[in-house]
Amino acid sequence: MGGALVLALTAGAVVGLALGALGGGGSVLAVPALIYLLGFSPAAATTASLLIVTVTSASALYAHARVGHVRWRAGALFAAAGIPPAAAAGAVAGRLPQPVLTAAFAAVAALAGVRMLRPGRTG
Repeated sequence: MGGALVLALTAGAVVGLALGALGGGGSVLAVPALIYLLGFSPAAATTASLLIVTVTSASALYAHARVGHVRWRAGALFAAAGIPPAAAAGAVAGRLPQPVLTAAFAAVAALAGVRMLRPGRTG
């Protein structure tokens, strides 16, 4: 097997493990892997990660749904609220310079990571 194929399979396995076990982290892991390990442009990596995360999330969703761990109503509402902004952002992202797209992705990922390390609100 070629080195790029081994890297792609390894990165895909890590993304799949994160999505299956944690329910998230797919794009945060996939985009940098696609850019820095496989040489994708930031725009191509973002687009590819959408497909990767969709397919791997669907398989993880199936496994979690079988054991009753899915809150369908909340998930559907959250998804419905995210579709219009996602479509708009996707249209805009194609017009952004690659370094701006990469920096924006890194900033959002870092902000999410820092926020997750803070204790949650109780009450």
